[in-house]
Amino acid sequence: MRSAPEAPIYLDYQATTPCDPRVVDAMLPYFTGRFGNPHSLNHAYGRDAYEAVEQARAHVAKIVGARAAEIVFTSGATEANNLALKGAAQFYRGKGNHLITVVTEHKAVLDPCRSLEKDGFRVTRLPVRPDGLLDHAALEAAITPQTAVVSVMAANNEIGVVQPLSEIGAICRRHGVLFHTDAAQAVGKIALDVESMNIDLLSISGHKIYGPKGIGALYVRGKPRVRLSAQIEGGGQERGLRAGTLPTPLCVGIGEACRIAAAEMEVEAGRLCMLRHRLLHGVCGRLPDVRLNGDLIRRIPGNLSLSFFGVSSDSLLMALKSIAVSAGSACTSGSDEPSHVLRAFGPDVDVAEAVLRIGLGRFTSQEDVDRAIEDIVQAVTRLRDLSPLWELHREGVDLKSIQWANF
Repeated sequence: MRSAPEAPIYLDYQATTPCDPRVVDAMLPYFTGRFGNPHSLNHAYGRDAYEAVEQARAHVAKIVGARAAEIVFTSGATEANNLALKGAAQFYRGKGNHLITVVTEHKAVLDPCRSLEKDGFRVTRLPVRPDGLLDHAALEAAITPQTAVVSVMAANNEIGVVQPLSEIGAICRRHGVLFHTDAAQAVGKIALDVESMNIDLLSISGHKIYGPKGIGALYVRGKPRVRLSAQIEGGGQERGLRAGTLPTPLCVGIGEACRIAAAEMEVEAGRLCMLRHRLLHGVCGRLPDVRLNGDLIRRIPGNLSLSFFGVSSDSLLMALKSIAVSAGSACTSGSDEPSHVLRAFGPDVDVAEAVLRIGLGRFTSQEDVDRAIEDIVQAVTRLRDLSPLWELHREGVDLKSIQWANF
């Protein structure tokens, strides 16, 4: 009998994380015996579910330095981003119709902004520096009396770069502009405090922090109060900001995930930084022409975005047998165009350059990292040996000077 193939090592923690077993254990009772509707407060089943949801809300609030009453549960960070941007833009339209964001944002921010433009709003998309960070002066110069909202991602989902939230928040507060941040990749990985950072709206995702999929949250500042126009109506739940029966098990799950992350984040970050250093130096010490995308210091602990000259992303992903990683969105499906993130901060990306996003996480071991180093080195070396472009590069030919024919 043929044995089943060994599962690859999971190194794509920016895409999603496995549910922590402790989170699963906390959720399970609310699928069966404790199944009450948290909005049915006239009997014990509903009150039990309500108390569980409110405890979860408090855990979510604590990890970002907020009050429980300022947390609105959503279906995920995408919905939270939509509620924050569309809700704030629509409510404060009388103040101004201008929004500012960054070209490297997730599509869950860029697409709502595009939708608002169709509705008559004006959107400024700021560039980033070659290290992926936003220039403070460019942000301040872009703010006008008509600016209502600034939205800057806390940590980038592709290159892992952490933006200077405190400085951005200070600029926004000085100009009386709301500051929203998509913190899906940052919560539970770096310290966040909505008060000291002057953040007015903050989006959270459950499945990025070892919680369940299908649940997220939006922090909405209470003092001074931030007002939003609801995007989902029909029941008045979540203080009228997001209608619909709350999924008690999922709320419990994201709450427990936040509780665990808050308690273990510092130790976990140190371990992941050590593993990241081992992987980076293990690969770069054995392969030439490898580039790190984005700033190394201002980066979430478990992220590496590496470019390998002389091979393509598709061929490299197919050649990697023992690890599960992503192309870092370097190429969209069916296209050789680099991602909007990589185009934005200026690397020379072309069809002969593979980009890998490597995400280390809670369940990654040193043995996993060492195996990944071997797999990457062997795969890149083998593909470069087969690549005429790599041979030309080794001979000193400037590949940018070659005129390519299209057929």
